[in-house]
Amino acid sequence: MKTTLDKNKHSAYLLYFHLVLVVKYRRKAIDDEISEFLKSEFSRLGEPHGIILGEWNHDNDHVHMMFRSVPNVDISKVIMSYKSVSSRFVKQKYPWIKQVLWKNVFWPRSYCLLTTGGAPIDTIRKYIQSQRQQ
Repeated sequence: MKTTLDKNKHSAYLLYFHLVLVVKYRRKAIDDEISEFLKSEFSRLGEPHGIILGEWNHDNDHVHMMFRSVPNVDISKVIMSYKSVSSRFVKQKYPWIKQVLWKNVFWPRSYCLLTTGGAPIDTIRKYIQSQRQQ
């Protein structure tokens, strides 16, 4: 992932975020195939908003991602849109998953979003890459 500043007509910026999404009640609903599906949906839905996925990893009840953004995007709206769309599509593509979920709900309302300014990007990248090894 690049570490040089992004630029547009009026600003220079480097905006990295670490997002953690947890399955409702930490149900064990994410395997490798579903993780890849969720990852591709995040990239597909984020790109039109200037959001570029950098790192992705998962465990069976949550996902970690690091992404880059532009300054004029409302991150919370993009995240809520992603959660809504990905929940609907994952249940359509993998109907068996409904048996694992609580009341057919994939994502809860909450999420954890961190800016990455407090730690070097490589430290966060290594942390995300090591999630399944712990």
